[in-house]
Amino acid sequence: MSKTTPLYTRHQDAGAKLVDFGGWQMPLHYGSQLDEHHAVRGHAGIFDVSHMTVVDVSGAEATPFLRGLLANDVAKLKAPGRGLYGCMLNEAGGVIDDLIVYRTGADSYRLVVNAATRDQDLDWIDTCAADRSLAVAERAAAVMLAVQGPDAVSLTLPMVPDALRESVQALKPFHCRQADGWFVARTGYTGEAGLEIIIDDARVALDLWDELIACGCRPCGLGARDTLRLEAGLCLYGQDLDEAHTPLVSGLDWTVAWEPAERDFVGRAALEAQRNDGATEALAGLLLEDRGVMRHGQRVLTATGEGVITSGSYSPTLGRSIALARVPVDAHGHCTVEIRNAERRARLVPPAFVRNGEVLVDLGDT
Repeated sequence: MSKTTPLYTRHQDAGAKLVDFGGWQMPLHYGSQLDEHHAVRGHAGIFDVSHMTVVDVSGAEATPFLRGLLANDVAKLKAPGRGLYGCMLNEAGGVIDDLIVYRTGADSYRLVVNAATRDQDLDWIDTCAADRSLAVAERAAAVMLAVQGPDAVSLTLPMVPDALRESVQALKPFHCRQADGWFVARTGYTGEAGLEIIIDDARVALDLWDELIACGCRPCGLGARDTLRLEAGLCLYGQDLDEAHTPLVSGLDWTVAWEPAERDFVGRAALEAQRNDGATEALAGLLLEDRGVMRHGQRVLTATGEGVITSGSYSPTLGRSIALARVPVDAHGHCTVEIRNAERRARLVPPAFVRNGEVLVDLGDT
């Protein structure tokens, strides 16, 4: 049976179409996925992301443990209140999961990992943490909300506890603050400004949800979250990322901290071998210049070889279909995509289409 978040009845009352997602009953949309998408790009939307897995890691060995667990280096987090994005790898360099890690104290961190990979993530963390002097605790009762859009911060600020309001107003991207059972971070999965908020008390979270909607913040579901993240060129685990591919062929080479050279992390040897040999494929953006909608799994035919679409959809902002695709590393220019047994013309572009309301790709005349 699917699990539900504390906001489940709110979704029902709002007329949400509920679907199973990673074992959770979650809203796909509340009537119009397009309107929800445009609300986030133009104003503000609120997402229930309480299905995400929140894990606190603390203890004398927390820092060296995470420096060995993740391909990015938590030593970059020089002080509490900072966060970074990175990948947790297997020994072959494949991505077990992508996550955000925040430093919350001198010897404490908070990880936010994907819902669909919860069990394998916790098993892997426990396996790697064996015999280490640290504590690993899932915060299963916490409620997590994402308020996203150009007006998200200004709408949310009046509802933040007094002890946090001034510091949240000044928050920079990938920084966080916590007090009074609230954890607030300047992060998100939409390509827009916004906050991700973890609240210990479900009743407080329900009140925040209600108050933000009353102030004009639109409730948004998984459908809009997917088109927003795709426009922003953000990867989805299970499609653009998986254990069969490394960050180096998934557009995430920038998340691998190679220095200092003496830092050993799980998967490092495999990544170094791939880097030395030269990756044969890369993650690219695709802009369809023909009819149709690109979808996951469709073949991509380039002048230098064949690729495959990892994520594809219609872009509400651009008014045409876009995709992320794993293609030969030297592929560029025009290509074709097989859509319903027909070859459709497309163009390879950098894998980010819209950020902060700005269109980043040349749409051409088509």
